[in-house]
Amino acid sequence: MSYLTVTNATKVFGGTVVALADASISVEPSEFFTLLGPSGCGKTTLLRSIAGFHDLTSGEISINGKDLRKVPPHKRDIGMVFQDYAVFPHLNVFDNVAFGLKPRKVPAAEVKKRVPEALEAVRLEALAERLPSAMSGGQQQRIGLARAMVINPQLLLMDEPLSNLDAKLRVELREEIREIQKKVGIATIYVTHDQEEALAISDRICVMSDGHVEQIGTPEQIYGDPQTRFVANFVGTINTMQPGAALDGLLGQLGLGDLAAANADASWSVRPESLQIIQGNPGADAKAAAGTNAELNGAVSKYTYIGRESHLQLSTDVGEIVVHIANPGPSSKYTPGAPITVNIERQSVFGFAATGDRINTGPAK
Repeated sequence: MSYLTVTNATKVFGGTVVALADASISVEPSEFFTLLGPSGCGKTTLLRSIAGFHDLTSGEISINGKDLRKVPPHKRDIGMVFQDYAVFPHLNVFDNVAFGLKPRKVPAAEVKKRVPEALEAVRLEALAERLPSAMSGGQQQRIGLARAMVINPQLLLMDEPLSNLDAKLRVELREEIREIQKKVGIATIYVTHDQEEALAISDRICVMSDGHVEQIGTPEQIYGDPQTRFVANFVGTINTMQPGAALDGLLGQLGLGDLAAANADASWSVRPESLQIIQGNPGADAKAAAGTNAELNGAVSKYTYIGRESHLQLSTDVGEIVVHIANPGPSSKYTPGAPITVNIERQSVFGFAATGDRINTGPAK
């Protein structure tokens, strides 16, 4: 049985605004579980419902088999880290972290033991006497993390804790949060709209839209095997090819012609990094027999160098296509109008039905 279970959660505000629509998730012990989605998708509402700040209109929330909806928020034994640092400016670091222990009537000797342990976990033990005003944003957020952990919660909730930090600090602190979570072993639910952040730190990700769950899976499953058009478009970038005779011919080369004909309203997409530029004469470097690979001819319309990779935009018969090139070489061969041929593998092509659901393309025959 899962550690935390949310079943058919529905939340309606004001009788008309549906923030959650029959959403269900499960979180395992010590798991780092991320709720990912755009603003207004319901991820924060779900998090706050677990914390007890909102009561569900219908549905169930249980932890270790215990019905959380029957437990008042202050008795749920849940640690919460907010988007803003929520530190008390008049209290030093030690007293900020100790604050949550007072209403729990933790003995003074135990406070003196647990607070330094929490500060050591977030690497702030040397700053216990410092006021928050003399600390960076990242350090202040770590105060909030230590305060959430010091109560020894059965569950840790984080609501976009890094969104107020600059990009470089966000990357550094997200790695620290993941290391700390692994060390203390607390089941954690993390809310973010940042796809890269979710992919980098999560054990599993739940992608949400319009109050419902689109897909739950590991980062590799969410990115590499999206089950809906929404997930494919939201997580990473994707090329959606224009329908027409050229696309029909391309799908035919890949052995997908019959499947495409049976799904006339489907859309077909491929990730930019899955496309391989063929060096030399078209056809000379084909890697597999027809039915598993196809070639697509185009002309360079734009070349963007961004250091570790470059983005090449091509005009083709199936529309504008972007190719990601790792370890790019000289840009001279990618001048506007230059002819380029790319190789497409069958396994890299995603088909989505008119409903938005993934079409099972199966193995090549």
